[in-house]
Amino acid sequence: MINLSPIKIDNHTFNAVTVLLPKTTLLVVMNDKGYIMCGALDVALLNEKLRDRQIIAGRAVGVKTIEELLNAPLESITVEAEKLGIQKGMIGKDALLKMI
Repeated sequence: MINLSPIKIDNHTFNAVTVLLPKTTLLVVMNDKGYIMCGALDVALLNEKLRDRQIIAGRAVGVKTIEELLNAPLESITVEAEKLGIQKGMIGKDALLKMI
């Protein structure tokens, strides 16, 4: 099952995507500039192999719901996210607000 729903953070709209997969759940919250995602995100791949795409993203691990993703500290971030002031350890919703 795939669920897509808009969510508001400080009056800014983001899209939350939940994909139920066998034995795991894929979680993403995004806007047109960037996204945060659960542990399935390979930040090293984005920074190394796809660096020319300048992807703005962060990863939180150990989360099972969108709410947990929004409130979890980011374990890793892309180089482009860091350029926006997003830092490792920043909670997800604060990182998203830097993507406005």
